[in-house]
Amino acid sequence: MKYEMTENGLNAPIFSVSEVSTHLKRVVEDSFSFVRVRGEISGFKRAGSGHLYFRLKDDEAVLDGVCWRGSAARLSVEPEDGLEVIATGRLTTYPGRSNYQIVVESMEVAGEGALLKLLQDRRLKLAAEGLFDADQKQPIPMLPEVIGVVTSPTGAVIRDILHRLNDRFPRRVLVWPVLVQGDGAAQQIVNAIAGFNRLKPDGPIPRPDVLIVARGGGSLEDLWAFNEEIVVRAAFESAIPLISAVGHETDTTLIDFASDLRAPTPTAAAEMAVPVRSELVAQVQDDSARLIRAVGRLVADYRSHLQGLSRGLPDLNTLMANQRQRLDDWGDRLGTSLQSGVNRRHRRLAEVAGALSSPRARIAYGFERLSSRGDGLLRAARRIGEARRRHLEQTARLLDGLSYERVLDRGFALVTDAKGKAVTDAKSLAPGDDILVKMKGGDIAARVTGEAPAKPKKAQKPQPSAKDDTRQGSLL
Repeated sequence: MKYEMTENGLNAPIFSVSEVSTHLKRVVEDSFSFVRVRGEISGFKRAGSGHLYFRLKDDEAVLDGVCWRGSAARLSVEPEDGLEVIATGRLTTYPGRSNYQIVVESMEVAGEGALLKLLQDRRLKLAAEGLFDADQKQPIPMLPEVIGVVTSPTGAVIRDILHRLNDRFPRRVLVWPVLVQGDGAAQQIVNAIAGFNRLKPDGPIPRPDVLIVARGGGSLEDLWAFNEEIVVRAAFESAIPLISAVGHETDTTLIDFASDLRAPTPTAAAEMAVPVRSELVAQVQDDSARLIRAVGRLVADYRSHLQGLSRGLPDLNTLMANQRQRLDDWGDRLGTSLQSGVNRRHRRLAEVAGALSSPRARIAYGFERLSSRGDGLLRAARRIGEARRRHLEQTARLLDGLSYERVLDRGFALVTDAKGKAVTDAKSLAPGDDILVKMKGGDIAARVTGEAPAKPKKAQKPQPSAKDDTRQGSLL
C-alpha cells in the first residue's frame, strides 16, 4: 500500500487489486462465518471432481453457491433445479471473478410445501419410467424359509416384527441394521437391499426369500429417506420380493409404490410375510377330513351303482351250468379221439415201414454202382493221359526239327552282338564291334574290321593284284 498526494491535496492510500480482494474476503468471511440462506436452486451442476456448483435465487437477487465433495456426500437432500432449500454455510469471495458466494456445509428442504412439491414431481417422474407398474410386481412366497429385515436395530419396529413372526409362524430372520432417517440413511438402505440380493442361496449366510423394509411413523422429513430416488430404484430392482412397511397407515412414501407389496405397519408386514401356523394346521386337518368324507361318499356311490348293475345280471351258476356240461362232454370226446388218432397213425407207420427196403441193401447197391463208375473213370483217365503223351512227343519232335540248332548243324552260323541280340542285318554292325558267332561245335568271338568284298562273277577269272590289298579284313 502506498500514499500519494492528490491534486486536491489529499494523502489517500493506493491499494492493489489483490489487496482489495484479500481485504474484502477477510471482511466477508469474518462477518458471515455462519449463515442460513433460503432460496431456489438453479443452474445446478455436479463437476467431475464431485464438487457441486449452483445458484440460490429469490425474486430480487441471486447468490452463487458451492458445495465441496466431502460436504456433498453428507447432504440429506439431493440438490436439483427448482428445489427450494435452506442452505447452511459461510460466505466468502472468489477474487478470480470479483463475486461472492456461499460455501454450503448442509442443506434442507425449505418447508413442507416444498417437500410435497418435490415428492409429487419425483413420483410422476418415476411413474413415467414404469417403476410403479403393477405388472412389475413379484408374488410374495406363501411360507418363506428366511426373512430379511432392513430397519434400525434399536426401537420397537424390529421387536414388533420378531414378536409377530413368533406368534404366527417362527421363521429364520436376518436383520440388516441401517439408519432410517438423517444423513446417510438412504445410502445405507440401498446398500442393505443390494447386499441381501448379492447373497447366494447355498452360501454360509442364506439368501432371504422375502425382504421387509420397515420403520416407525414420523413426519414427512423423518420419512424422507424412503422417498429418495436411489431407495425407490433399489426396491424396484430387487430380485427378492420386497414388502415396504414405512410409517403408520396414513403415511405414504415412494418406496411403497415400487415395492412388491405395501404393508400399513411393520406388524402388518410380518403378518403378510407368513401365515398363522395354527390356522394352517387347522386348515390341513379340515381339508383332510373333507377329503376322507368325499372319498367315502365316492366309494359308497360306486358301491351302490355296482350293486344296481349287478341286479340286472343273470345268475352266474345258471349262466355257467351249460358251459360246464359242454366242457365235460368235450373232455370225454377228446380222450376217445386221441386214442383213435394214435391207433390210426400206428397202422400207417407199419404200412410205410413194410414198403421200405433195408438200409444195408441200399448201401450195398450204392457201393457197387460207385465201384463200377470208379473203374470206368480210371480207364478213361488212362486213355486221355496216353493220348496227351503221344501228342506231346509229336510236338517236341516238331519243335526240335524247327530249332535254329538244327540249322547250325547244316553249316549255318548265328551272329549276335555284345548284348546277345541276334544280328539280322550287316548294316547294323560297324567296324570295331564285338560279335559272337555260334556254329556247330562251339562259339567263336570275333570283331568286325570292315565290309566283306563283293562276290565275284563266275564268267570272269579273278586277276591277281600287283599288290596285296589289305583293306579287306577277315572275319576269322
